[in-house]
Amino acid sequence: MHIRTMLPKDKFDVESVEKLAKRSNDELRDILPELMEWLQDGNWPISKPVEDLLLRFGDELIPHIQYVFQTRDCTWEYFMLTGLISRLPLECLRMLKPDLERIIECPTDSEILEELDEVIIPMLNQL
Repeated sequence: MHIRTMLPKDKFDVESVEKLAKRSNDELRDILPELMEWLQDGNWPISKPVEDLLLRFGDELIPHIQYVFQTRDCTWEYFMLTGLISRLPLECLRMLKPDLERIIECPTDSEILEELDEVIIPMLNQL
């Protein structure tokens, strides 16, 4: 069975995530971008289980997180910051420091409205 056929079908498809969690990291690596998309809204039932699954990848997630920051989708950024990123080890947070500092120093209008600084400043203070 091709791993992409196992991707969740909708925001309620927790069962697919449970099946994916039984697969190896090597099998899941190719679908990391698709899994990250399920973190666009932390209110979706699937968001937390996907987050739990992604945490297995640690610093391998950094380029995928940086992609989210590049989208300038402030809602996705917010849910990444308050969810996945807040749960990553400190060394991963250090790798994201330039991205976090960019949001603090040169935020977009939407990042200001989303008040991302209130989430980021405590993270930067940990470093």
